[in-house]
Amino acid sequence: MVILVTGATGFVGGALVRRLAGEGMPVRAAVRREKARLPTGVEFVHVGALAAETDWREAIVGVDVVVHSAARVHVMAETAGDPMLEFRRTNVDGTLSLARQASEAGVRRFVFVSSIKVNGEDSVLGRPFTADDLPAPLEPYGVSKMEAEQGLLQLGMQSGMEVVIIRPPLVYGPGVKANFASMMRWLHRGVPMPFGAIHNLRSLVALDNLVDLLVTCLTHPSAAGQVFLVSDGEDVSTTDLLRRTARAMGKSSHLLPIPSSWLEFGASLLGKKDMAQRLCGSLQVDIEKTRQILGWRPPLTLDQGLEKAVEGMKL
Repeated sequence: MVILVTGATGFVGGALVRRLAGEGMPVRAAVRREKARLPTGVEFVHVGALAAETDWREAIVGVDVVVHSAARVHVMAETAGDPMLEFRRTNVDGTLSLARQASEAGVRRFVFVSSIKVNGEDSVLGRPFTADDLPAPLEPYGVSKMEAEQGLLQLGMQSGMEVVIIRPPLVYGPGVKANFASMMRWLHRGVPMPFGAIHNLRSLVALDNLVDLLVTCLTHPSAAGQVFLVSDGEDVSTTDLLRRTARAMGKSSHLLPIPSSWLEFGASLLGKKDMAQRLCGSLQVDIEKTRQILGWRPPLTLDQGLEKAVEGMKL
């Protein structure tokens, strides 16, 4: 079985390539740059940008399974004049072009790394998202992932190629960037933070747990045609997450008990309402469908995942 991984130098795709290579599985990495760093022995194909016009023939010849993790990701400081157009060009048109070419080449299964943002931006506390909820994306990235999912499932029904969709929430682990990395650096430096009284609940997924589910979905017969949610199986408040991350570092957290309503009000005045929502709002996912259909359990606990993230932290 030959596996093609797109986004093979990214956070998720790179970890998957390392796992597959470490287990001696035939893996081919689709990369944008010809000098990409890959594990020894991994075959690579330079394909350039993900777009409708990308020619995947060389990359997919002889491939049995495609794991598609390449995407235009959600960005905090958007510069595109029409973000929705740009997300659709890459995440919808580029993805469906790859899938059609894969189907025509005889690829048996297409595993798509989507996003929990297809479900929405936040959930009601105590009422987690499920894989079978009606999609309710609220911003261009989530909309583009939803449209890609819909196109893939339709293509799968028409062509017979097995489509599997996985929607992860926030993914953390060694080499994580953006807000999670900033949070770890603040904790490491002992910076006081006003997040000591937030009583939300959020689902996260350790990188190794997401990769393990992807590996399961390569061959599991019951995965075909399904949408799965994934998490560490434990929801955590922002306050508790900070405390447990600090504990993984062997440090004390310095959290000031500022009410979340005050934080949300202050953030709104500063034009940072979205940031306050991520810190104070809830986003829970129910992985019971994943457990029941696949018999899958997260190999790492939340605390084990945080320990691995801390070990790989770049200060």
